[in-house]
Amino acid sequence: MRFPRATHLVILARYIDGQITGWVESKIEGWLGLEVNRDKTRVLDLRKEGESLDFLGYTFRYDCDRKGRKFRYLDMFPSKKALAREREHLRERTCARMCFKPPPVLIDELNEHLRGWANYFGRGYPRKAFREINAYVRQRLYCHLTRRSQRPWRPPKGTTFYAQFAQMGLIYL
Repeated sequence: MRFPRATHLVILARYIDGQITGWVESKIEGWLGLEVNRDKTRVLDLRKEGESLDFLGYTFRYDCDRKGRKFRYLDMFPSKKALAREREHLRERTCARMCFKPPPVLIDELNEHLRGWANYFGRGYPRKAFREINAYVRQRLYCHLTRRSQRPWRPPKGTTFYAQFAQMGLIYL
């Protein structure tokens, strides 16, 4: 079976020159029968400052050691585009049209979705992205609960919103 083109392909190598790229392109086009899009094809050196690669929802780049040593490590975290898509998805699930859903049902649906998202993006160093998503979910859930009634929703006295959402069953990434 022949495919018209490969949509995503990343080749990792320590050293790349004209011979290697020519050989790879000849194998892809000749042996596999795929078409290489020359406009989108590029060679990156991730060791250079500011270079990064976005692939399958992740951003890959080299970062300095977190303890201040001179070592660098390959950092892998959810890309900005993936975070924007996730926020849009969460916005759709908690929009004004969903006011009819009882909070326990909505929280169960959010938990199911967040577990799947966290399972996929749990590789690498996703801590900062998870914090952003947690804050966004809390904000959207608060807006959703206050929108449902003419009286504003508040947690019981002496309880924070964070603790109340956790008590209601919302998971935090």
